[in-house]
Amino acid sequence: MSGSAKFVLLFAAYACTFALFAASSAAKDPSENDLYTGWLKMYDLKFEEAHSIFGAWKQGHPGDPLGPASNAAAYLFSELARLGALESELFVDDSHFQDRGKLQPDSEKKALFIKEIAEADRLADAALQRSSVDSNALFVKSVTLGLRADNAGLIEKQLFAALSYTKESRVFAEKLIRAKPEVADVYLAPGLENYMLSLKPAPVRVLLRITGSNVDREKGLQEIRETALHGYYLEPFAKMLLAVAALRSNDPSRARDLLGELHRRFPGNNLYKREMDRIDKGVR
Repeated sequence: MSGSAKFVLLFAAYACTFALFAASSAAKDPSENDLYTGWLKMYDLKFEEAHSIFGAWKQGHPGDPLGPASNAAAYLFSELARLGALESELFVDDSHFQDRGKLQPDSEKKALFIKEIAEADRLADAALQRSSVDSNALFVKSVTLGLRADNAGLIEKQLFAALSYTKESRVFAEKLIRAKPEVADVYLAPGLENYMLSLKPAPVRVLLRITGSNVDREKGLQEIRETALHGYYLEPFAKMLLAVAALRSNDPSRARDLLGELHRRFPGNNLYKREMDRIDKGVR
């Protein structure tokens, strides 16, 4: 698999990167349903509605880094969608990814993304100063670094920076896994790193291991499945990634099943339908 940034596979969709913490059931905190609704709007490409929900959340929870982290994800996701960087063919056909040019983001949205990321990091860092095992802050740090990786790799085409952000993101995710392994969303970050880097040629995999990256295909798929089965905010995104993995493994039937479920849930997102049509036509 060519292209040093392919490991970053659409998160703001890291989403997302890119994306938020569900240490307790939303039923225990009804307000979390609002945040979850915002993420669902984002998956359905209804970004203005998502921003409105996240803005209200931030006003009601001014000390919680989840709000600005969510809003940052929405800004990045909207740009990836506008620029066509969410098409799975970029990640299935290596030549498409390798030959793509640097994308031109909207300057206003880029500034808002940077502002929200900085606010989320500030609040998360302050929480970690008070407690180094604050699970909410650990997850937000993993998310913001994942979003930075997506921005660097998918839009700015700064491939080494993207790899560095990804490794930093995984460090925070692993700390949270040790503290609260039941938080299924957090497995997506190490899963992405393991799976995507495992697809590189053997000499590159050796170098990546030496430099501290995780490179284990089966473990990566297992971690992504954990989020797809038991995740909350990131469950739909994990299923999208499994669809891409199925396409790369020449299993279009499995990919179509996953995309069909996502299309039924998020009819406003034409990506799923377009990919299903490509599968039906035998185009990859």
